[in-house]
Amino acid sequence: MAGNGFAYLNARVRSRRSQVVPESFFQQALSQPFSDFVRSLSDTVYGPDLVGDGLPDVDRAVAGHMARMVGDLPGLVTGNIREAVALLLLQSDLTNLKTILRGKAAGQSPEEIKSRLVGGTLPEVLINAMLQAPDASSIAQVLQVPTNPLAKALRSAVVGSPDPLALEVSLDRQFYAYSLEKARALREPSLAAYFSLQVDTTNLSTALKLQAMGAQASEAYFVPGGSIVSQALFNRIASGDLAAMEALNGTPLATASSARTLGDLERALRQILLEKARQGGKDALGAGLVLDYIRRKEWEGSRIRLLARRAYFNLPADAVAKEVAV
Repeated sequence: MAGNGFAYLNARVRSRRSQVVPESFFQQALSQPFSDFVRSLSDTVYGPDLVGDGLPDVDRAVAGHMARMVGDLPGLVTGNIREAVALLLLQSDLTNLKTILRGKAAGQSPEEIKSRLVGGTLPEVLINAMLQAPDASSIAQVLQVPTNPLAKALRSAVVGSPDPLALEVSLDRQFYAYSLEKARALREPSLAAYFSLQVDTTNLSTALKLQAMGAQASEAYFVPGGSIVSQALFNRIASGDLAAMEALNGTPLATASSARTLGDLERALRQILLEKARQGGKDALGAGLVLDYIRRKEWEGSRIRLLARRAYFNLPADAVAKEVAV
């Protein structure tokens, strides 16, 4: 039954995958003035959602397109299949929650934060209320959604996490514990493998952040559930032994082994995760194809928003070239 359900959903997803924005658009956007960028975007699948020619209009077009093409996926199926798809969108909720928390900590405006959000399961009215909340505790009070495990996770994290990084790690620990257990219970090995790799990338990123901050590594900053980055390796990198990154050679994280700055590391990890999701495209009767599609569309939307800002503020191409490279 699950296989038949995914066969139907994957047929719908394959049709949508054929409508992704071509790479030529992104290459041209690196040098276009904003008016030309908007004109080019209107000729893509984002055109029906583009009403107006300002930067906020581009953000709204991305959000609207994602809601139509990704946000509706759980509603196309039922039962365990719907739960598996919703689990992928819950990942987007986690990304959005962390983006909001970081933006608040940095004193950014709600509009600036909102421009970097990706599609998820939370309604826009709730997102807007979270954006207006002054701090993490207030956001936790706003996020009162009994069916969303992030709500309880955030309330627990706010109580026990005194600093922003510890708060994020606490959220990660609870999210991945829930997601790995759920993926395995749903018998979706492609999702479980993807979440496990995400745990490894999260630990690697956190270790380098601790190293850059000169902070002491501790078990509280380590997220269980990965299979590559052990607690011992995490501690070595966090304590400044960057040569320990060589232990990643021969693993799925090998291309990140030479990174020595957080920016280089996160770009490498992003490509590793996109490639891992891409491998799911071969999963004809499981959630892998949907995983690939959702992550591909999120990456597409992020690139469009970043290139829109490059064009709007007339920044040189090399200011964002690395961040939008495939």
